[in-house]
Amino acid sequence: MSALVNSASSREPSRIGIVGGGLAGLAAAVALAESGQSVELFETKRRLGGRATSYEDPQTNVLIDNCQHVAMGCCTNFLDFCNRAKIQHLLRRDSRLHFIAHGGRRNDFRGVNWLPAPLHLAPSFLQLTYLTLKERVQICRGLLRLSRVSLTSDPGQSTIGEWLRKDGQTERAIRCFWEVVLVSALAESLDRASLAAARKVFVDGFLNANAAYEVYVPTVPLQQLYDQVASHLSTQHTSIHLSKPATSLRPATNEVQLVFDDGSSRAFDFVIVAVPWRRVADILPPELSKVSNAATSITSSPITSLHLWFDRSIMSLPHAVLIDRLSQWIFAAPATGVYYYQVVISASRDLAGRNRESVLDEVLQDLCETWPDAKQAELIEWRMITEQHAVFSVTPETERQRPPQQTDCPRILLAGDWTQTDWPATMEGAVRSGYLAAEAILSQLGIDKPQVVPALEPSWLARWLRLT
Repeated sequence: MSALVNSASSREPSRIGIVGGGLAGLAAAVALAESGQSVELFETKRRLGGRATSYEDPQTNVLIDNCQHVAMGCCTNFLDFCNRAKIQHLLRRDSRLHFIAHGGRRNDFRGVNWLPAPLHLAPSFLQLTYLTLKERVQICRGLLRLSRVSLTSDPGQSTIGEWLRKDGQTERAIRCFWEVVLVSALAESLDRASLAAARKVFVDGFLNANAAYEVYVPTVPLQQLYDQVASHLSTQHTSIHLSKPATSLRPATNEVQLVFDDGSSRAFDFVIVAVPWRRVADILPPELSKVSNAATSITSSPITSLHLWFDRSIMSLPHAVLIDRLSQWIFAAPATGVYYYQVVISASRDLAGRNRESVLDEVLQDLCETWPDAKQAELIEWRMITEQHAVFSVTPETERQRPPQQTDCPRILLAGDWTQTDWPATMEGAVRSGYLAAEAILSQLGIDKPQVVPALEPSWLARWLRLT
């Protein structure tokens, strides 16, 4: 370690290679470039973005995202990354959520700024009329008990589904409240998702701080965000190589050789492997077989999105949460001659084997029952995209397998939302992992420069209630 620190004293920038151009790799690149290091990023695909990506639709010739991605106010590191990469102006902040139950009953969910968290959401929660008063009281008690769960006494053992049933939550409350929030946030069913991940969603996302629940939605296709990030990195003397697959690493005493599919190799002082869990074993050297085995054991959860183009508007809202339906979220894009909507179905493994047209029919039925005007709309085009490996599955077993960013080879680090970040599979987790990997490298170089941004400050009431 002292040799690495001494090398920093020469003031020569360290050569750092990053394998993977998703959010984790880009976050690491931004952090390290700002710290004066020489960074090169290598991406297998022709586009940046990794699993959160865009496609050029062959029929419409426009970019569409594989799935609508959103962040929340509690995602402090993702929002910090957007500021550092100069893309914050491409996000829209929504402080009002819209929940629509059967029969078209709409309940708007908005915080009251002058009330301290978690009371800031109490007025909206108490007006969720699709829940009975008894169910609302039961859910409030459950939220308080969940926030006080000691995870040290249950380190990744229980699922949130098991916990909710032991807590006495009714099946209807689970279906119409807990699932509505958690399946979208975790992209996993409650019978699979860990208790720790579910607690994180509610405590950090709703209960601790007033601004935590607010939603940030990209106003352009994700690819345009990444293009802006790449442009920013180019001003930081960072090189980005697309269509450049890395195949293996060869660690040595003073460097790491990064080998590419064409047989060429490059030497770096450090390499960050920021690829999905499914690819890690292909790249890491035999010395890190323990990490490779752990990554291989991590399972995936699918997300399906339906992209719908209508000849007219079917709703006036920017987005909406649909209660107890196949369609979970719907997002509206700004009108440009046709009206484009995206319906998101998380944890969509139950759709496997279903005819695509039958899924479309059920989604259209959901929309027509929610907004009767949709019955008059003509569907011009539609696409259905299922990402089978959209996110890692936040099961209790996965929580125990997630590796740290620093490996046993000091010059090789990991990044990715699937590593140890204290967050589930989110853009926030991806950025945190990139920042943590960058911090680890800078620490080895003797540079004390924290990168990870603290969570939002809990309100005085949240601290008094011991919700943190």
